[in-house]
Amino acid sequence: MTTWQWLIGLTGVMSIWVIPPAWADAAEHDGNSPTSEIPALRDLEPSATTVDEWVLQVQAQESMPTSVQIIDVRVDPVETGIEIVLETTGELEAPSTSTVGNALIAEMTNAVLALPEGSEFQQANPADGIALVSVTQLPNNRVRVAITGTTAPPTANLSVESQALRLSVVPGIAQAADAEDALQVVVTGEQQDGYIVDEATTATRTDTPLRDIPQSIQVIPRQVLEDQQVIRLEDALRNVSGISPGDNFGGTRDQFFIRGFQQFNIFRDGFRDERIVFQETANIERIEVLKGPASVLFGSLEPGGIINIIPERPLSEPQYAFDMQLGNFGLVRPQLDFTGPLNRDGTIRYRLNALYERGAGFRDFDQNIQRFFVAPVFSWDISDNTNVLFEFEYLYDERPFDRGLVAIGDEVADIPRERILGEPGDFLENTAYSLGYILEHRFNQDWRVRNAFRFSSSETLDLKADSDSLDEETGILSRTFASNDDIRHLFDAQLAVIGSFATGPVNHDIAVGVDYYRNYSQGTNRSLPAGETPSLDIFDPDYEIIPQPELEDLTVLARDSSSGIDVFGVYLQDLISITDNLKLLLGGRFDFADQESVFNNSLSTRYDEAFNPRVGIVYQPIEPLSLYASFSRSFAPNFGTTSDGETLEPERGTQYEIGARAEFLEGRLLANLALYDLTKVNIADIDPNDPTATFYVAIGEQRSRGIELDVAGEVLPGLNLIASYAYTDAEITKGTFGIPDGNRPANVPEHSGSFWATYEIQQGNLQGLGFGLGLFVAGERQGDNQNTFELPGYVRTDAAIYYRRNNWRASLNVRNLFDVNYYEGIEYGRVTVKPGAPFTILGSISVEF
Repeated sequence: MTTWQWLIGLTGVMSIWVIPPAWADAAEHDGNSPTSEIPALRDLEPSATTVDEWVLQVQAQESMPTSVQIIDVRVDPVETGIEIVLETTGELEAPSTSTVGNALIAEMTNAVLALPEGSEFQQANPADGIALVSVTQLPNNRVRVAITGTTAPPTANLSVESQALRLSVVPGIAQAADAEDALQVVVTGEQQDGYIVDEATTATRTDTPLRDIPQSIQVIPRQVLEDQQVIRLEDALRNVSGISPGDNFGGTRDQFFIRGFQQFNIFRDGFRDERIVFQETANIERIEVLKGPASVLFGSLEPGGIINIIPERPLSEPQYAFDMQLGNFGLVRPQLDFTGPLNRDGTIRYRLNALYERGAGFRDFDQNIQRFFVAPVFSWDISDNTNVLFEFEYLYDERPFDRGLVAIGDEVADIPRERILGEPGDFLENTAYSLGYILEHRFNQDWRVRNAFRFSSSETLDLKADSDSLDEETGILSRTFASNDDIRHLFDAQLAVIGSFATGPVNHDIAVGVDYYRNYSQGTNRSLPAGETPSLDIFDPDYEIIPQPELEDLTVLARDSSSGIDVFGVYLQDLISITDNLKLLLGGRFDFADQESVFNNSLSTRYDEAFNPRVGIVYQPIEPLSLYASFSRSFAPNFGTTSDGETLEPERGTQYEIGARAEFLEGRLLANLALYDLTKVNIADIDPNDPTATFYVAIGEQRSRGIELDVAGEVLPGLNLIASYAYTDAEITKGTFGIPDGNRPANVPEHSGSFWATYEIQQGNLQGLGFGLGLFVAGERQGDNQNTFELPGYVRTDAAIYYRRNNWRASLNVRNLFDVNYYEGIEYGRVTVKPGAPFTILGSISVEF
């Protein structure tokens, strides 16, 4: 399929999304819900086009009324429902209101949140019939306050006082008694109920509205994870454009390609998480994916982007949730999520997530998958302006080590996808934990300091019959029994000052900080002597010809290594609001990296310094539309060593990006379109001549150019969608080690995309019944950087049906509905092809109270 065919088809799909909502909005205007007319372009305030017009706009902004601060929010139970009190420093203007589904929206102008506990407020289930109350700061000194009903929109009587706004809320009443006094309110907050998120922290390390970020960023909220019954991080990231699976080390860890480049670093709450393990999804609030270099704020990174997992936080009100997932292939996965205050005044709060997982997988033989996870979090308000958060995570994971299938000629061998080519007892065992704190102190409304530290550790042990090479004429696969025994420790410390100030009419949001991390690893690779591991006929396998060896039987020491790297960085970033609709982002960072590596008693050292700039501009000709352009660079020391023990030159990346971000349907639908040009030099890749996949080579230079489109939100009441498309023109422009110039990198499809939508019936006897349908598409991919074979493209169809009533939810999800035979990708070459799972059923039942 050509690029133009993809783009024409994409245009057709977009028309299907846009036309029905426009018709539906017109239909809704005939009902009783209050709505506002959609403004024509001629009604919108034009942007400044000359210096004189800009001066007039600035003067108009200076003459605007002073913003009123909201200094406290209380939710008090009363006989008829709840009473919400917003304490203020002055009298607020009466809010504007609207209704969406079971929620009522009130938006106040000239208002600023100045809460002692942070930049937002939320409280779940404050009374029967009310699911959520929260208060959120919006751009341009606007505040949105909300109440979401469980089965019907609440109503509220409004009272504006000199230093308070008071809402007397009654749940479950469809219309108010008096049109003058009744207020119907919907609130949005961090605990997302839909598919759209207004803010992200990854792009600027502050809660910046997405519309003000001059770089492509996508956010996957918790609701998407629940609707798709996501267990692995890989399943969640299918919803983001330009991401494809990478080397998962025998099916035991997360690794991805972003914009055609391998991504080794996954972050958790802004900290590096380099444990060799599958990330746990049980305590994820949302996932933020920032495309392109992010070294200015996060230090040494791959240029393709950053995956930042935002975990759930303690809530101020008690909440208890249980969930049980069951599936074919023996899946049993119970989990719990408890949160609430630990003392009477609520200054100490906790959250506890825990789960156990048992399963077998779809590959041959009984596969013992055991997983246990526990994550307690404690939040302590030391004072009105100071908070400290303590976090701990423990994870034990044991599962089969499985390299997958093999290639013959220019395609994957024609053998069943269930067939293993190792031995039935191959395994990897991982014990990982992390602990740390985040301390924040707010000096005033404009300035705060953040100090954070995290220590993480993992210990892995594997034993497997590893695939070496295949005789493609006979189908005989040579193998070697081998074992890796590794430990890894990571120290990550951060200190940042974040503030806002003005220089005349120009506003600045600034972040200045220093950080330090140390990554230390040590391990061995041992194997049986050559010729002692039986080969395998891939067409007629015979397993367990010899017993699985004990670790002491592995007498050949292929690797005895240790490595450490210390990186210190200092950065400065300023988001400059020249006017309300013109913003400039400037940033820079110095990194100093010192590393040493010991390989079989041979010492190698290396010291590197780098400066990485970041420049971006955002122009908003009308409020729902942001146009942006950016330039950024990245720097990453190469941790790998060559087969002779030498360290590699650091990787460097450069990106140019332009794009547009638009809101439709009064902010309920968000779309992001990006065009980019990204180049990376000194790329580390698995040595194709190393069957243990331990050593690396530098393959020169790679360039990736592309177009990406991401759409998410609520098209109609009850109809949510998240969709993506990526065209990725990736090319190795300077090849080495037998890789010709012009080859396409492995695992990177030229075309890929996704579409997932759910619809939930909003009223009547079937209210709460929902359906979901998804398509996940990948084009042809090269199987190795030498381009000796190809993985075919595929379309995978998923479906779901669920029912929620009050605090109960039951779900049934089907993955690969039509049982398509497809391949996820490869690890490092012709003997490591990863087959996709067949028809899979996941069922769950959950309760929350």
